[in-house]
Amino acid sequence: MTGLRVEERADRVVATLDRPEKRNAIDADLVRSLHELCAELEARPRLLLLTGGAEGIFAGGADIGQLRERGRLDALAAINSAVFARIRALPMPTVAAVDGPALGGGAELAYACDLRVCTARAVFGQPEVRLGILAGAGATHRLPALVGEARAKELLFTGRRVDADEALRIGLVNRVVAEPADLLPTAHGLLDEVAKGSALALRLTKLAVDAPAAAHPHLDLVSQAVLFEDDEKHRRMTEFLERRRDR
Repeated sequence: MTGLRVEERADRVVATLDRPEKRNAIDADLVRSLHELCAELEARPRLLLLTGGAEGIFAGGADIGQLRERGRLDALAAINSAVFARIRALPMPTVAAVDGPALGGGAELAYACDLRVCTARAVFGQPEVRLGILAGAGATHRLPALVGEARAKELLFTGRRVDADEALRIGLVNRVVAEPADLLPTAHGLLDEVAKGSALALRLTKLAVDAPAAAHPHLDLVSQAVLFEDDEKHRRMTEFLERRRDR
């Protein structure tokens, strides 16, 4: 996978952006690699940890050299937004581990994940309007869902950067670690907590949370009906009752 290093573990995949000479800028090759990764996780669902390989950088945005030459047909092809939407729709929960700048498309890549952990030196920003375009790969709808409409509009209109403390305060990230060395252990720890849940329950919970409002409560009822008949539900509840009895 060009521009992407992938490590497979028993219950998760660790994907590391690997274009340090370009500050992990998202180019066409990396987009193709992300599609390949998604295809694997769709075929064999597992947790995903997505991070940047270069110390102090997550992703500096889209490759401006390529972006400058794109025309209207390229925009309509949804080059970045399609793969970010595919990441968002992966069956199992995903975590972005962000160290340093996550700007433009890099920030949108982080927003596409379900959860975000960052270092104290992380910075998020959408500078697109200052480059004569809009944040067209997910920020216009994912950012308002994360931080609220008014704050999202401010960030999208001004291109102002958000540091780690503010990102935590406004709900853009779930956790902040002081030292870069603690980033991946913290992200894995969060995934370890997630992995304690039933895989099917996690998949259906993610599906329900991401569904449009009109799908509720019908989707919730059908999902619960499926889970009520699942052997894993019976096993887990039996173990819970036995532990409580023993206490």
